[in-house]
Amino acid sequence: MKHIKLIFYLFSLFIIVSCSKDDGKIDLTFLQLNDVYEIAPIQGGEYGGLARVETVHKELVEENPNTMLFLAGDFLNPSLLGSIKVDGERVRGKQMIEVMNAMNFDLVAFGNHEFDVSQKELQMRLNESNFPWISANINLKTEKGLTSFYKEINGQKQPIGKTFIKEFSDEDGTTIKIGFVSVCIPSNPKDFVVYDDMYEKISSSYESIKDHVDVVFGLTHATLENDIRIAKLLPNIPLIMGGHEHAHSNNLVGNVQIYKADANAKTVYIHKITYDKHTGKTSVSSELKEINSSIKTDKKVGSIVKKWQTILVAQIKNVIKYPDEVIFEAKTPLDGRDTPIRSVQTNLGQVISKAMSFAFNDKVDCALVNGGSIRIDDQLSGPVTAVDIFRVLPYGGGVLKVGIKGELLERVLNYGVNARGQGAYLHRFNAYKVGDQWMIKNKALILNKTYTVAISDYLLKGLDIPFLTNNNKDITFVFQPKINELAYDIRKVVINYLKKLLFK
Repeated sequence: MKHIKLIFYLFSLFIIVSCSKDDGKIDLTFLQLNDVYEIAPIQGGEYGGLARVETVHKELVEENPNTMLFLAGDFLNPSLLGSIKVDGERVRGKQMIEVMNAMNFDLVAFGNHEFDVSQKELQMRLNESNFPWISANINLKTEKGLTSFYKEINGQKQPIGKTFIKEFSDEDGTTIKIGFVSVCIPSNPKDFVVYDDMYEKISSSYESIKDHVDVVFGLTHATLENDIRIAKLLPNIPLIMGGHEHAHSNNLVGNVQIYKADANAKTVYIHKITYDKHTGKTSVSSELKEINSSIKTDKKVGSIVKKWQTILVAQIKNVIKYPDEVIFEAKTPLDGRDTPIRSVQTNLGQVISKAMSFAFNDKVDCALVNGGSIRIDDQLSGPVTAVDIFRVLPYGGGVLKVGIKGELLERVLNYGVNARGQGAYLHRFNAYKVGDQWMIKNKALILNKTYTVAISDYLLKGLDIPFLTNNNKDITFVFQPKINELAYDIRKVVINYLKKLLFK
């Protein structure tokens, strides 16, 4: 009997040891978001919402403790909530940091809209965050020269990393180190930021860590074209989690997979990753998951979102005297969703461009506004309120009346069409194309004629259309409205235009 018990004991011990033996393989889960500007659900509460994302996050962590949560840039700005004041200071992304802290993000990349806020505001947000940031090609410009951006905690400066390394182990004892590299598109010039070359810096940062980790991944905020070039430069990276574009996509370049989710957490990507230490191979299986009303709200994150929404309701009256005033009845939904607003002439784009002409009593030849300034990522249906328009155009800004020579106007219009899918795509009033011919007020565009054009002040900065600046010799005059004039704020222009339509 004793011999039987001994045999049973040894057999059981053998099974336990065998089961716990390092098999050289480890499973990881990456949850990817990018370009998130709203903490609450959008499109009538149907899609998005970071409290819903947190529910998905917790389920993935329960399934596999080796789960990481990422945001591939653009989250501090723009949003209507970020533009209001609390205790005398603009919110400027504070609401986003508080929510992201509660969600325990593992790593975030800088996006170009992180630099919309001032240096002081960005520093505050960095200091408040409890998660690591990463970017290899951005530098803080100081009086003493260039340095790394940093977090300041208890008086100590902690530089933002150009790379990031994390170690993982599983139940059977397999241990690996994984690394991350990141760059940010240099599309938002500010006097306190200096951008290095993206390709040079991501290559050098990869070289600096590749021999210290088992595998390297990308977390970037750049155009798809940029990411494709990065994939060709770094063919051994199995996965690039990207941002900047607002519509989901997946592309395979050699052995490199590039993924981008929809903006405002309408979707997320879930990447299931297996790394084999024996072969050095990484397999990636990815799922695009829609974040919708069928997903429960996480209580902790949901309570923070609710707090900030309550603050918004209370404070918005300091910005708009009558925020809940119905200014229009949209029997047909006004389409401001990201994908169409950057790709086709939507009815909302038409409303805004017509309103810009209205601001000058229609004494202009045409009106132009860039799709990237329309940020609501939603459709307005039924009663439209004043605050809805502030959500549509959170940047605000003035409407300018500009004299533009026909040759330049043609270039601008062609650029806007060719920018389909990007923020530089132009919504137009009284400007359309018949075949290869542009028509202005139903007449063929004349190259040597000067046209009077209503445009958003942002467009004349040359950020979206590089050659469209007030230094261009083909711009003959620029009328800038004064603070007491309607055209001083594009949002009030649209509100007044819609009121006119409502009571017509």
